Amino acid sequence: MQMGFGLWQEQSQRLVMTPELRQAITVLQFSSLELLEYIEGEIAVNPVLDSEPVIDWAELARQQRDQAPDRQSAAVSRDDADWPEPSVRQPVSLTDHLRAQLRLLTLSADQRRIGEYLIGSLDENGYLTMPLTEVAEVLLADAAEVEAALRQVQTLEPTGVGARTLSECLGLQLAEREHVPPAIYELIEQHLEDVAQGRIKAVAAALRVTPSEVQSMVDLLKTLDPKPGCCYSTDAPAYIIPDVHIEKVGGEYVVLVNDKSVPRLQINDLYRNMLQTSDEQGQEVREYITGKLNGALWLIKALEQRRQTILKVTTAIVDLQQGFFEQGIRALKPLTLRQVAEQIGMHESTVSRATTGKYAQTPRGVFELKFFFSSGVQTLSGDGASAESIKSQIREMIAGEDPKKPLSDQKICDLLQKKGIEIARRTVAKYREEDNIPASSQRKRYDA
Repeated sequence: MQMGFGLWQEQSQRLVMTPELRQAITVLQFSSLELLEYIEGEIAVNPVLDSEPVIDWAELARQQRDQAPDRQSAAVSRDDADWPEPSVRQPVSLTDHLRAQLRLLTLSADQRRIGEYLIGSLDENGYLTMPLTEVAEVLLADAAEVEAALRQVQTLEPTGVGARTLSECLGLQLAEREHVPPAIYELIEQHLEDVAQGRIKAVAAALRVTPSEVQSMVDLLKTLDPKPGCCYSTDAPAYIIPDVHIEKVGGEYVVLVNDKSVPRLQINDLYRNMLQTSDEQGQEVREYITGKLNGALWLIKALEQRRQTILKVTTAIVDLQQGFFEQGIRALKPLTLRQVAEQIGMHESTVSRATTGKYAQTPRGVFELKFFFSSGVQTLSGDGASAESIKSQIREMIAGEDPKKPLSDQKICDLLQKKGIEIARRTVAKYREEDNIPASSQRKRYDA
């Protein structure tokens, strides 16, 4: 076999990820809050970029307050300095809330030390998951002292904190109720799993009471809080800024991009003028300014491309989901990324990036654009019914059922088929479970 070198030409196609394309893809997949952070970072490193700030809502509210007519008596003068500025209240953690109460109790130094350690060992639900023997070993304390300190912690609000099990948590809350059936304590100690599975008759037989009495006890348990510490979570709230607004104008739906969520970028005139005075600037300065200017122009172009892409995608969604905007979730149709991509002449991956993490303010509420893409089943009329539409109908059926004779999955399946929706029983069960709706045996009531 003879080997050698040669020179020839051939044609081939390949995708080249230029910096401009990479930036455009990055900008498109950002949510509004992520995009705002990205732009602020670009402005910080690129002196050529200037921005018009987004609306300062606090300042706007202050201006409206100052311009509003005084509703108090004209004889009463008000100095703005005497009025507190609006502020965001910081959430109080469960640990801080309990320790503040513990300081109000009359305790010895050792009891207070153990109590603060126990409070610091509670999980986010308010439960003590650390064994008392381990607490005693760590603190070099007597087991009886730790047990006594725990009883003090369990007297704090919210009632139920410091419990080691679900049964103990419910028992602490029941202890503060009046006219509690004595058998309920045996129920929470031994039969919670049976109650969760809807085995009311079996529980009634074990407790030697009637099923209606067990039903009354279960109703009482539902008024208790199995996770008393959750309301003191200090997780940061998740804010949603709609990327588009969908409004009905003159019988038609109009899509408006929310341009106020991000600042409007522009080129700083100072650096633009510096390039024009070419004789006064050195080559190194000119290259630096030119590079930053090109970067700024790429970003501005990428932002405009993002705006146009979101506008096209949302407009296509509105066209394809007219039934939802007119009739609600029952009229939501199955929709795929390919259908939208084919309508607007873009790739499916582009549509996916343009809908992930983007929200639309509609006359029916705020929805993520991904919400409008849903699988579904076939109907006898030839049209599809989306999964969300079917779930809505299942919820309505269950809400209107006879609690003493709840609808089984097969019965729901039969009712949907009578409406022309071709669906299997296992699909009904799947949709019901996705909506966290118990089975018919668990929904059945045994009222007297």
